[in-house]
Amino acid sequence: MIAIQIKLNDHLYLRDPQQTKLGKRIIQYTIELIEELGFEKFTFKKLATKINSTEASVYRYFENKHKLLIYLVSWYWEWMKFQIDYNTMNMEDPERKLRIILSVLVESSRKNPAIEYVNENLLHKIVVAESTKAYHTKLVDSEDEEGFFANYKSLCNRISQVVLEYNADYPYPNSLASTLVEMANNNIYFAEHLPELTDIQVEKGNLQQVKELLEHFAFNAIRK
Repeated sequence: MIAIQIKLNDHLYLRDPQQTKLGKRIIQYTIELIEELGFEKFTFKKLATKINSTEASVYRYFENKHKLLIYLVSWYWEWMKFQIDYNTMNMEDPERKLRIILSVLVESSRKNPAIEYVNENLLHKIVVAESTKAYHTKLVDSEDEEGFFANYKSLCNRISQVVLEYNADYPYPNSLASTLVEMANNNIYFAEHLPELTDIQVEKGNLQQVKELLEHFAFNAIRK
């Protein structure tokens, strides 16, 4: 059990939901509703009904549902980075570190009981299905200037650092890092919904083949 406080860009919210009971309920039930309905059909009105509150109370925390989605995926990116740092602490062997990182990219969906209001399993499903909607928008440049995607950049930077520890001459560490994150999500999504687009299978939540795919791709790319 890991108890942590996830720190996110304060431009994403009007009031930090992690600091109040209502805010935590907003996060908890937003995750449940988006996973159930999809981001397009999710509304603050439906959320307010779910938490027995008002739309106005939700708007006191988040300006719109787009920023709420960025908040959720940023939370997950930061959670992944924390797990990488926690599980590779004081570790010298870069190959071992990279294998742990690839495992984290696949297995971060395991629920952490210490954070009761975040179901990491459901949140992982949202990240797989919806995360690109957070930054594939017309506003991406201005939102980037406000630091909305700092957690994603930090996660990818951590991965690229380990890639260079393994092979200091590898010319594409940042590209590889972001590709590995997206590859994990895309192939899980493809296996579940568009199986003709992937060579792996995800059966009963078993993501071992995804991990093997990432290891094959990463180490064949960077091996000296």
